[in-house]
Formats: sequence, C-alpha cells, structure tokens
Amino acid sequence: MSLEFGREVTGRLDVAESREWLVTNGIGGFASGTVASTLTRRYHGLLVAALEPPLGRTLLVAKLEESLECRGETRALSTNRWADRSIAPLGYRDVERFRLEGTTPVWTFAWRDVAVEKRVFMEPGANTTYVCYRLLRATDPVTVELRALVNYRDYHGTTRGAGWQMQVTPVAEGVRIVAFDGARPFVLLGRLEGTPTPAASAGGPGGPGLLPTSSMPGPSVEVRPAHAWYYGFRLAREEERGLDAQDDHLHAGTFRATLAQGHELTVVLSSEPAVSTAGAEAWQRRERHEAGVLAAWRRTSTGGERPPDWVRQLVLAADQFVVRRPLPGEPEGLTIIAGYPWFCDWGRDTMIALPGLTLTTGRPGHARRILSTFARFMDRGMLPNRFPDAGQAPEYNSVDATLWYVEAIRAYHAATEDDGLLKELYPVLAEMIRWHRQGTRHGIAEDPADGLLQAGEPGVQLTWMDARVGERVVTPRTGKAVEVNALWYNALRVMAAFASRVGRESEQWAGLADRVRTGFGRFWNEATGHLMDVIDGPDGADDRLRPNQLFAVSLSESPLSAARQRKVVNACARHLLTSVGLRSLDPRHPGYRGRYAGGPSERDSAYHQGTVWGWLLGPFALAYHRVYGDRETARGFLRPLAQQLVAYGVGSLGEIFDGDAPHAPRGTIAQAWTVAETLRAWTVLAP
Repeated sequence: MSLEFGREVTGRLDVAESREWLVTNGIGGFASGTVASTLTRRYHGLLVAALEPPLGRTLLVAKLEESLECRGETRALSTNRWADRSIAPLGYRDVERFRLEGTTPVWTFAWRDVAVEKRVFMEPGANTTYVCYRLLRATDPVTVELRALVNYRDYHGTTRGAGWQMQVTPVAEGVRIVAFDGARPFVLLGRLEGTPTPAASAGGPGGPGLLPTSSMPGPSVEVRPAHAWYYGFRLAREEERGLDAQDDHLHAGTFRATLAQGHELTVVLSSEPAVSTAGAEAWQRRERHEAGVLAAWRRTSTGGERPPDWVRQLVLAADQFVVRRPLPGEPEGLTIIAGYPWFCDWGRDTMIALPGLTLTTGRPGHARRILSTFARFMDRGMLPNRFPDAGQAPEYNSVDATLWYVEAIRAYHAATEDDGLLKELYPVLAEMIRWHRQGTRHGIAEDPADGLLQAGEPGVQLTWMDARVGERVVTPRTGKAVEVNALWYNALRVMAAFASRVGRESEQWAGLADRVRTGFGRFWNEATGHLMDVIDGPDGADDRLRPNQLFAVSLSESPLSAARQRKVVNACARHLLTSVGLRSLDPRHPGYRGRYAGGPSERDSAYHQGTVWGWLLGPFALAYHRVYGDRETARGFLRPLAQQLVAYGVGSLGEIFDGDAPHAPRGTIAQAWTVAETLRAWTVLAP
C-alpha cells in the first residue's frame, strides 16, 4: 500500500490535521505532528527529548516557522491555529505531496516553479532530530528562512511564556539554549551540504553560479539568535479533549540559507553533549537502522507468501515502541513504550505486546533483555504495572501484568528454546505463583474453595479495564475476573511445562491447573451462552458481555471445552466485533457508550463501556481460527486495519475507536499492543 497523500488530503486543513506522524529515537524520545504541520496537541513537537531515558520526556523544540524567498517574493510554508481562532499563515495549501519513507515523514512544497522537499527523522539512540530541506527545482536560487520555536516543559503540560527569559547564546553553526538554571542545555544548529548541479554552477537555468559548500566564502547558513515569545497557539485536539488548549513558544533563533539545486539545508535539534550536523550521513544511519529491522524480520518469516506492504510497515512501526531502560549494572536494559504520544512503559502492555513486537519481528534478543529487565522489578510476586516519570517508584497495581509475563516467557521459549533464561527465571516465576496463592497486594489471592484468583479493593482498578473518574472506578471488577482466571489457568499449565523442561517436579502445577479448570466452569452462563465477566463480586455475578472472555479461547491453554469455546467466539462476533477491533461492552446494554469524546470524565466514562479496542482483533482472529480452523477467514478480520495506517497515526495503528460506526479513531496515534497483536496474529495465521 502507498503511505502517500496528495492535495486531496494536504490541501484540506481539517483532513491534513487529522493525519499525524511520529518518529522515535529508541530511548523514549520522539517527534510528532500533523501532515498540515499545525500544532494540535501539547505533545506535538520536533524534539520531545527523553532526558531520563526512557522517561523525563520534555518538549524542547516545538516547530520551525518556514518560509521561502525567490525573486523578491516570500511564501510562508507554516500553518498555525491561534487562540483568537484565526489561522495564519496558510502554508498547508502549498503541500503538494506527503509520504512516509520507512517511518520518516516527507513533505513536498510546491510554489510556482519552486519545489522543496522536507524530511524529519531522529538519530537512533540520541535526543537529536534532523530536519532537512532539499531544493527539487527552481529557475532561480531560493532562500529558506526558518524561525526556531523552543520550549522547556514536561510533555504533558502547556506554557505561558510571559516573563520567562531563556539564555540564548551563539555557538558554532547555531545557538545554544539554557531555559533556566539547572536545565539541560540544548542546541539548534544549521548546515548547508551538497554540490549544486552543473547547470546551477555554470549560471545556466539554475541561476547564478554557486560554489560547493566547502568553497563558499563566509558561513553557508546565516544564524541569528532571537528572543521573542509567540503567544497563543491553539491546540485543537486538546480543546476537543476538554483540556488546556493554549500554548506559547519562544522564537530563539533564525536560520537563513540560499539553496540551488543539489543543495540541502540541515537543521539539527539536540540535547546531546556532542552532535554531528552532517545530515546526509545521519540519514544513512537512519536508513541502515530500518533496513536492519526489516532484515531481521525477513530472516524469520515463515511460508512462501510475500507479506503485504502494510504488514511490512507494521514491522517498522513495531520498532518504535522498543526502547532502552538503563539500570544499575545493566545499561542495555530494554522496555516497551505502551503508546505515543503520552504513555510510558507499562508492565501489562509490555508483556502483551512483547511477542508481536520482538519475536514476530525476528528479534528474540530484544525479548530476552525485556524479560530480564522486568524480572528485576518483581516485588511480592507482582510485576509493576506502571513506571512513572523519572525518579518515582514503580506502581504495583495490576492483577494481570505478572500473568501476562508468564505467557510472554512461554512465547519466548517456544520461539527460541532458550533453556538458559528459563532456568534463570523459573525461581522468580515459582515465587510469583506462591505469592498469588497466599495473597499479595490489593486483595489478590487464590480462593481455597475453587482455586480461582480473586482481586480487588475499594477505589482500585486492577484489570486492564482501568478507567477512573475521580474516586469512582468506572468498571469495577472486584472479585474473580474472567480473563484473570483464564490467565491464571494458562500460567499454571505453563509452569507445569516449564518445570518438566528444567528438571523440576511438575505434578503440583498440573494439579493446581486441574482444580482451576473445574472452578472456571462457574463462569459459564447457560442462559446467555457465554461467560460471566466477573463472579463472586460485591454484588454477585456480572453477566455483561465483554471481550475479556476471549482470552479463555485465544491463550495457549484454554479451560473451556471446544463447544463452549465456539459459543464464546460466536457471542463476541455477533455483538462486539467491528472492522477495527472489539467493543468493550455489548451495545445492547444500557450502560453502552458509543462515542469516545468530551472532557476527561466523559471520555473515561466511555473508555471501557463500548469503546472499540484495536488490540483485541488479534486475539479474536486467533480464537476464531481455533474454533473454526479457517485461516483465511481469520486473517480477513485483520485486513481492514491496513486502512488505519493512513487514517490517523500515519504508518502505525492507534489505540481505540468509537463503538458506533463509522468507528472514528481516538486515543493515542500509535499503540504498542495494537501493532503487536495484529502482527502476531497475522504471522500465526500464515498458511
């Protein structure tokens, strides 16, 4: 498929703003924005640096205000929405084409006989963004002027700049900025590269002759420090979300360079202590990195089929979530960012996404490092669900993150037969089971009456349906949740297999699993023909139809008979399935919310009350195949997601969608488990 738009998208501001791009650096930092180049979210910017990788994410550079000068005329390429609701300039009208090269966004601006290409990419492993401008055509030289707008704030916040004086100092090739005492310095640098075409050098159709950069008299890029606040950027998406929707940014420097054909202007934005301004070399490093990602995937691809282009793109998208988490004594620790632009690394999301992001893409070494990294945070039998931003303690508030950890290790061992890691982690897993049986935080414990796992206490939501409005838990699931006990059964069966593999006694695990399977029968609701969502809660059983029961079919070990597995799949297919995922609640229920919109409390109230979750489509497709044995139909459920790669987060898959048609995309523009589970299911279902 082509990840490319023409003027039918770029020339319509509302449409161009609805498509967002993302580039990442592998340590938690990123750059993101819209095809129109407007700032519509507080998270949009050219450099959101992870100052304490993978967190401490700080907006340093918001955007470059761009204009072209040719033959005495000036054309603005930028577009901004302002607090007074005006829109100026209107540069989006000159975007002739937008495309992705790998994960790199590329714009072509066309004005009369002038065409300029712009691309934005990041240095792998560094808080450095490159913005490159190349003159594609012109009958006369073209001067590019760029006004750099900077900031220094938490990426969740907004800025009021009045009275804020930053220190802007000239340095070689640019300016250095210190936002306040103790702030991390960062630089804005410019460089002109390349050799003009023969026509331009000879003074032919390219205009007056220009010398190669190395021979140019004086600086090839003029840089002027500045200090002027631009007030009142209107953030339209934040306004829709009922949040503070105004932001200010500081004009800290202006770059000017005259281009002839064959020239490329590179602007480098970085918080690193040392950075190269060689844009062409940086681009080669970016290309090599993505080529390596695709090569690893191809080496592990099975079957004789040629995967479609959209699957190839998802492999590149998968790489964006895997980031470094350095630890004492383990500088190469890895983790997974749950979603861009606003999530950090979550235990549950990491373990669900790990097989699809690392094993399916041919990088088991990454999986091993992630599993080892998280093992260091096991506490009282629990894996942390959330690593808050830099310097804060992990939060242990999930009943299922640790159970997904067992499944992730199972998937890793199935792919690699790495008995070494299994022997290393087996004692950790055994201790985790012991804690869950005897009891740990938040009322998580085995019920000795039926062997099922119960959890919950007032004001705490421990399952993935974790939305809260103030102190009110929107989807209270205290008691015995169906997917938790499907995972519990799966974990005990997996532990029996692990014990045999490492030479330990396995009968105890098998006996516990048999007991849970018997107890799991209590979830069955003969009247509805599907499973209860929760049993033994404060108000008894909850028989609402939710997609959580799918995991009793899709996991490697199922506690259900074949007949009941089929009934579960049928119920979910008839009432929850959409082309982009599964609804979180049956639309026939009075509590169903078909649209995810409004302020924080309105959105949180709908988050798990009908909102469609894209990641669930993978488990559904696998469950469908398990009960019907029809690979082609099962894969067919995944194919509509290909359209989403050009509908919201360009080149990736987002988090959620409205429950009601046409299922508008919402939430994050790139979500780890949506990408991962789509990739994993597609690969497992390969003929």
